[in-house]
Amino acid sequence: MGKKMILLLIFGVLAAYYIYTPLPDNIEEPWRLMWVTTSLKTVQNVVIEKNPSISGPEQFKPMLFTGQLSDENVTVMQTTFNNVPVRVYVPKRKSEILRRGLFYIHGGGWCLGDAAFLNYDFLSRRTADRLDAIVISTNYRLAPKYHFPSQFEDVYNALRWFLHQDVLEKYGIDPERIGVSGDSAGGNLAAAVAQQLIEDPDVKIKLKIQSLIYPALQTLDMNLPSYREYPHFPVLPKSLMVRFWSEYFTTDRSLEKAMLFNQHIPVESSHLFKYVNWSSLLPEKFRKGHVYNSPTHGSSKLAKKYPGFLDVRAAPLLADDNKLRGLPVTYVLTCQHDVLRDDGVMYVTRLRNAGVQVTHNHIEDGYHGALFFNEFKIEYRIENQYMSWLHENL
Repeated sequence: MGKKMILLLIFGVLAAYYIYTPLPDNIEEPWRLMWVTTSLKTVQNVVIEKNPSISGPEQFKPMLFTGQLSDENVTVMQTTFNNVPVRVYVPKRKSEILRRGLFYIHGGGWCLGDAAFLNYDFLSRRTADRLDAIVISTNYRLAPKYHFPSQFEDVYNALRWFLHQDVLEKYGIDPERIGVSGDSAGGNLAAAVAQQLIEDPDVKIKLKIQSLIYPALQTLDMNLPSYREYPHFPVLPKSLMVRFWSEYFTTDRSLEKAMLFNQHIPVESSHLFKYVNWSSLLPEKFRKGHVYNSPTHGSSKLAKKYPGFLDVRAAPLLADDNKLRGLPVTYVLTCQHDVLRDDGVMYVTRLRNAGVQVTHNHIEDGYHGALFFNEFKIEYRIENQYMSWLHENL
């Protein structure tokens, strides 16, 4: 009996150690976040770390995909825009005027996720219903089977198709009230396609707004203050974000290793650091306690082999000011406890310096993925702020 008690005690201690995650005092419902973190940690340890590359969503379909299409408020259709699969959400109530149109891009590190995932599906339904808007939620090819620029090209081709006048007329959309939005890797793609549209003479209908939710925007510096402060924070630790970035370009783990140690940018590309120099682009509250170190340059070999990580279509913060000036009214949501926090904050600074109208919503008790933790208090709060901004500006 004594041995059983000791074994149970040991098991309990180990389980508590595995489940417990130290969290800041201002996090709401910490135990709920710990349980979610434990689930994600298990998936990472059992699935991701045991595979040579991060796998796509197929094995998660039974528990993550919605089997439901239309409901009492919204009609949902699955179709393709220029051969790219999309889901179209149309409010059932009649409208006497043309509706807003929102083109949404899911996150998932460019290698996970789907427009039909439960959380994305719920957000699209609520957006369509609350804003009386047509929501197009797009899919795109995923890593590791497909690498950059496949994801960008799929999203851009689907968006260009959507912006055709005949497509807008088909869905009853006002061509002057169209926006693009996305979260995390989807925020990256949203920012990238918004920039690309500026230079596309064939697209006559332009975006009214862009909305970026904790976006990933730069590949140059993996040692920003936010990466230093939250390298092991739940949901998106630094090691996982670096792996997402590297697998966007290649399954060659040497790039991941170089990025993890911040030694992947060759000296001939050092001029690009001016676009992500956090010592001048971050407000004092985010710089406090940190010292800017000059970058340690890496070999030219990786950049020549995988030039995508220096491409502005993959890293929108590398755009020059002339391009930024043409961007539409912008909403950027950042979370304090997130390695990607400083990407978004720096983009806010650069957009404002370029004369773009920007609303920056910084969530002091927020963390990556908070918008999609269903039934968490923080999820309702962030969603209401996001929806309110869209209602006022789109």
